[in-house]
Amino acid sequence: MLGILQRDARLIDFLMEDISAYSDDQVGAAVRNLHEQSREALNRYLRLAPVIDGVEGTFTKIEANAQTTVKLLGNVPASGKAPGGLLRHKGWRAEKIDLPPIAPGASASVIAPAEVEVE
Repeated sequence: MLGILQRDARLIDFLMEDISAYSDDQVGAAVRNLHEQSREALNRYLRLAPVIDGVEGTFTKIEANAQTTVKLLGNVPASGKAPGGLLRHKGWRAEKIDLPPIAPGASASVIAPAEVEVE
């Protein structure tokens, strides 16, 4: 997925660039395009859904088997279990993943190949 986000939105290029010299307006303009292209790529290959479909900031009960899907914050009991608390982030899970296969002979560790223009 990281390779797709680089290919379709140049996400890694943006994250690895030192943007401290740019104005907030310049960064904002770049982020708007990056956001749109990244969102399109995610929607093309994944169907995402919240882990907890609730209203952030409201009390939410925690199911007993939610230890791998819910991160407890704040005053967590020593047992590591709590009946519930305020929902701070809904979380994300992939309901469906439909990624293209890695090309034959390609290395899975190369997120994006270098690009060389021959003149």
